[in-house]
Amino acid sequence: VFRRTYPQITREGGMWDESGKLYPLLGAVPNQTELSWSFPSGARVTFGHLQHEKNVEDWKGAQIPLICFDQLEEFTAKQFWYLLSRNRSTCGVRPYIRATCNPVPDDDPVGGWLNRLIAWWIDGETGYPVPERAGVVRWFVRAGDGLEWADAPAALQATHPGIPPKSLTFIPAKLEDNPALETADPSYRASLMALPLVDRERLLGGNWKIRPTAGLVFDRAWFRVVDALPLHVRWVRYWDKAGTEDGGALTAGVKIGRHERTGIVYIADAVYGQWSALRRETVIRQTAEADGYDTTVVVEQEPGSGGKESAERTIAMLA
Repeated sequence: VFRRTYPQITREGGMWDESGKLYPLLGAVPNQTELSWSFPSGARVTFGHLQHEKNVEDWKGAQIPLICFDQLEEFTAKQFWYLLSRNRSTCGVRPYIRATCNPVPDDDPVGGWLNRLIAWWIDGETGYPVPERAGVVRWFVRAGDGLEWADAPAALQATHPGIPPKSLTFIPAKLEDNPALETADPSYRASLMALPLVDRERLLGGNWKIRPTAGLVFDRAWFRVVDALPLHVRWVRYWDKAGTEDGGALTAGVKIGRHERTGIVYIADAVYGQWSALRRETVIRQTAEADGYDTTVVVEQEPGSGGKESAERTIAMLA
């Protein structure tokens, strides 16, 4: 069972501590020096780390029927594929690998390979797992330095005779799938909800596409629809202006508010279009009149004197 670093195994509440709650019930005897457990059957479970890529060489010649990776996105592609070659056995147990992971984008310098490996199970637009594909087994062979996939091994055996296909599947899970954890620690969900947007979407929402960027796009699916807007909300309409009619970038004005008591944020309305500068100013004024005096209007100011003059003209028009 691998974690990327040694402290991740031995720290409080880590894998070694958790194994101490389970394995003694099966009669296993610990060896803390080697971080291993020996069972009455003769089976053995060892915890190891792969902090550096060269650490895979420590496992040359090993025969390991079951290899587990905890947080696979923290391991490099080289480490995973090399350990796959150690997943062999003559003890009668069919070799297999299991891994847990959290989402990372495809350009992540360490775990981006994992995103690409399971891309078939992930919606390319939203970044969320495709429910109908959860647990579906697919098969692959390595052709050159890439992977070729098929829905059944026979299809690959026909095109790549002599290369036995390997199977792979991905099973997404959310916090709701672990009720025991929420029962033991009811505050855990609140802790995840307190994370910044990108981390919250990965760890709580399971989003494999989201990444920190300027102008991060919000997904409608992230929001819960309410029947009516509540009272005691402080409203703001923010305008991001463009000036080309029927082309170019969009002018957009979003009305957003925060409830004074609960702190919940509401998205009430979005107005957007490709308008000339004159028509754009008319739309901004009409929208402000419709919003009423309880909505503060904020206008983007682009860099430079032209941006300043444009913002000042809009402010004067609204006044």
